[in-house]
Amino acid sequence: MPPVSIRFPRTLLSLPLLLVLIAGATPAIADTTGGAQFGEASQAPAQSPTPDPSVNPGGIDPSQPLPTAPVTPVPAPLAGDVARVLPSGMAVAPPGAPAAVQQIIAAGNRIAKTPYIWGGGHRRWEDRGYDCSGSVSYALHAAGLLGSPLVSGDLGRFGQAGPGSWVTIYANAGHVYMYVAGLRFDTSGQRQGGSRWQAARRSSRGFRVRHPVGL
Repeated sequence: MPPVSIRFPRTLLSLPLLLVLIAGATPAIADTTGGAQFGEASQAPAQSPTPDPSVNPGGIDPSQPLPTAPVTPVPAPLAGDVARVLPSGMAVAPPGAPAAVQQIIAAGNRIAKTPYIWGGGHRRWEDRGYDCSGSVSYALHAAGLLGSPLVSGDLGRFGQAGPGSWVTIYANAGHVYMYVAGLRFDTSGQRQGGSRWQAARRSSRGFRVRHPVGL
């Protein structure tokens, strides 16, 4: 019986070479996320945001924890360290207030009497009007505590849980307001006095209580 000659197809003989070529041609996958990771605070100056408020005004992935801006702890307020609202609707910071609190109040004064506009303050920091979360975000941003505006639900996860010594934020899915040195900053009371600053207290039932780290 004559010997049987077995011939392999050329495609099989060239397969190892083909695999080597494919492996060599595959580009390395680079990390293109950029910026600070969640849980880290960027030290670079925040740029004016341009997120779409109809999608996610805060520009934050709701499935991820919100970043917290570390702040050097400041002394707790003393008796009488309470902000007050003037007849003009502007707020005055107490003499003992730390710089961050003074900056929040100064920013709040800049927009205290601007109109309520849904979505206002989420496309740009300087806007012709602000909604509740845009107002709170604007004031926090002025003190370097927030890099981009957040919706009210996201502000319910901002910073640390519980009331702060100088700033306390009350947030749920539908509304957000805050107390700064004992003075309320809230769009819901603007109809009565014309200003977002109000001395009157309000119920916090149904709200998450948060505060900026260190304040």
